[in-house]
Amino acid sequence: MPVALLALTLSAFAIGTTEFVIVGLIPTMAADLGVSVPSAGLLVSLYALGVAIGAPVLTALTSRWQRKTVLLSVMTLFVLGNLLAWQAPGYNALVIARLLTGLAHGVFFSIGSTVATGLVSKDKEASAIAIMFTGLTVALVTGVPLGTYIGQLFGWQTTFLVVSGLGLVALIGSALLIPANLKQPPAAKLSDQLKVLTQPRLLLVYAITALGYGGTFIAFTYLAPILEQVSGFSASLTGAILLVYGVSVAIGNIWGGKLADRKGPVGALTLIFTGLAAVLLALSLTAYSQVGAVLTVLVWGAFAFGNVPGLQVYVVQLAQKYSPNAVDVASGLNIAAFNVGIALGAWGGGLVVEHSGLMDTPWIGALVVLLALALTRLSGRLDQRPEPVACAA
Repeated sequence: MPVALLALTLSAFAIGTTEFVIVGLIPTMAADLGVSVPSAGLLVSLYALGVAIGAPVLTALTSRWQRKTVLLSVMTLFVLGNLLAWQAPGYNALVIARLLTGLAHGVFFSIGSTVATGLVSKDKEASAIAIMFTGLTVALVTGVPLGTYIGQLFGWQTTFLVVSGLGLVALIGSALLIPANLKQPPAAKLSDQLKVLTQPRLLLVYAITALGYGGTFIAFTYLAPILEQVSGFSASLTGAILLVYGVSVAIGNIWGGKLADRKGPVGALTLIFTGLAAVLLALSLTAYSQVGAVLTVLVWGAFAFGNVPGLQVYVVQLAQKYSPNAVDVASGLNIAAFNVGIALGAWGGGLVVEHSGLMDTPWIGALVVLLALALTRLSGRLDQRPEPVACAA
C-alpha cells in the first residue's frame, strides 16, 4: 500500500477522535453545561448534520480544486473548529464549533475515499478504504478513551484543545505525504451532480448506509450512560470499556474490508448486518451483567464498523457505472448518508431515553439494522438484473 494512505489515516484518526469522544463525555458535559443527557447527546447529531451538509455540498463546490488543496483546506477548518470548541463559552457556541468540524469531516472522507481507491489496483479498493478508515478505529482504540479520560480529569474543553493538536499533526502529515500530482477527476457539471440524486440504485445504498449506521447509534450514543447507570461501572471503568470496544472496532474494520474484497459488498454486508442486529438484541439482556456487558460490547465493536468499507466501495462501484461523471459527489453523498444515520440515530435514541428508557435503545436499534439488512438483500438481487449503463459523455 502506498505511503500516501498513511497521511489519510492520520487525518482520519484526528477526525475520528473529535467525532466520537463526545460519546464518552456525555455525562460530564451534561453536568458541566447544565443540560440534560439527551441535549448533550444532541451534539453528536449536530456534528453529523454538519457532515451531512459538508460531504455533498462542499465536495461539489470544490470539484475543480486540486485534491491535495481540498484535503489541506478541510484539515485547516477542522483545526479551527476544535479550537473554537476549546474556547466555547457555552452550549450554543459549542453547537457552532461542532457544525464547523462536521463540515470538514464530510469533505475529507468523501474526497479521501476516492483518493484512496485511486492509489491502488481495483482488487485492493476496499482494503485501501479500510486502511484509511483504520484511522477512525484507532481513534476509538486510543483517542476516544484518552480524550474521555482527559475530559474527566481536566475538563472537556481540554479534550478539544488536544484534538486540535492532533489535527495540526495530521495537516502537516498531509502536506508532506500526499502527492501533489494526484489524478484529478474531471469537474462534474451541476447537471451531472444532480443526476446522482435521481439514480435509484445509489439512493437505495444511501438508505442502507443511513439505516445500518443509524441503528447502531441509537444505542451507541448512550453507551456510557448504559454502562454507568445499568451495568454499574464507574466513569473511569467506562473509559476502559470504550478502549475494549475500540480494539474490537479496529479488528472488525480490517476484517470488513477483506470480507468485502473476497465476498463482494453485498455478501459482506449481509453477514455484518446480521451479526450487528443479533449483538444489539443481546445487549438488551446482557447490559444488566457487568461481565455480559463487556463481552457484548467487545463483539459489538467487531460488527459496528465492519460495514464501512463495504458500503463505501459499493457506492463507488455503482457510481462508476451509473454516474461516472460525478463519482466524488456520489461518494460524498454516502458520507452524508452515514451521518444522516448517526444524526437520526442519536436524536432518536434521545427520544427513546426521554420517553421510554435507556434499555429500549438496543432492541430498537436492532430493528433498524434488520431493515438495512432487508434492503441489502434487495440491492443484491437488483445487481443480478441487466440494467442500462450510463454514458460518460
